[in-house]
Amino acid sequence: MKKVYPVIFTPCEEGGYMVTVPDFPLNTQGEDMAEAIFMARDAIGLMGITLQDDGQPLPEPSALSAVECAPGEIASLVDVDFDAYRRAHDNRTVRRNVTLPAWLDEKARQSDLNVSAVLQAALKRELQVE
Repeated sequence: MKKVYPVIFTPCEEGGYMVTVPDFPLNTQGEDMAEAIFMARDAIGLMGITLQDDGQPLPEPSALSAVECAPGEIASLVDVDFDAYRRAHDNRTVRRNVTLPAWLDEKARQSDLNVSAVLQAALKRELQVE
């Protein structure tokens, strides 16, 4: 699901931009405009999938014309593909401790097996997932 949200970029005296997203209770920042846009997209994506995980709906984007800016601020739009963001976020690796007998661990080492890869394959097979 793709949505486009208005954002406000406020130039900082020390350089960079502070980013406010009127439709979400969040702020972020970037050292330049490109990083500020990236950080806005990332913050909206993370907040959006967190809301979805909590069973809450995503806020509907406000119209850009409804966004009020102070002098010197820049109102713009940032697009977010929540499905793509979720796929990227869910495919991150996590560290998990596994307990197995010492003899089995030794045999795996001797065979030069990647225990993590074997465990992943076994879990996928057991859970019937790709």
